[in-house]
Amino acid sequence: MRVVVVLGYSDGETGELHPVCAARLARAAELTNDEDVVVLSGWSRVPGRRSEAELMATAWSGAAREVVLDPVARSTVDNAANAIGDVLRAGADTVVVITSSWHAARAKMAFRWLLRGRGVRVNVATPLDTAATRDRLRELALWTLLPAQLSRAARSRAAG
Repeated sequence: MRVVVVLGYSDGETGELHPVCAARLARAAELTNDEDVVVLSGWSRVPGRRSEAELMATAWSGAAREVVLDPVARSTVDNAANAIGDVLRAGADTVVVITSSWHAARAKMAFRWLLRGRGVRVNVATPLDTAATRDRLRELALWTLLPAQLSRAARSRAAG
């Protein structure tokens, strides 16, 4: 059993599906089958607009046993922490995280750390993409926040 988690992306400027997010969604549609649980994850940067998860759900064209929306995840760690319940509920032995190549390492680390000790493999799949310099620089800066975000997410899960 597999859960496929598609991470959202938005620049917050429009209420439309961003091309980066659309490429991730298309990659997920290529990889999924009728037995997969698909989690579409991402919030709305602009109040009153549809979330990244909702925009992806409208555009979803892939196969899936079930499609789950997570419209509240605001970060990579939130994506991972919020997906854990779906992974456990589905009895998944594998999680496939769909994100951009420049984001793949940090996303995989977050999912692996939060799923450690549960016997769940974490794989990452990416669309063919190129990162703008600002995306790469932002990604480098966000690595510094990862330990604190993971620690906070683990404490929240333990308390909840």
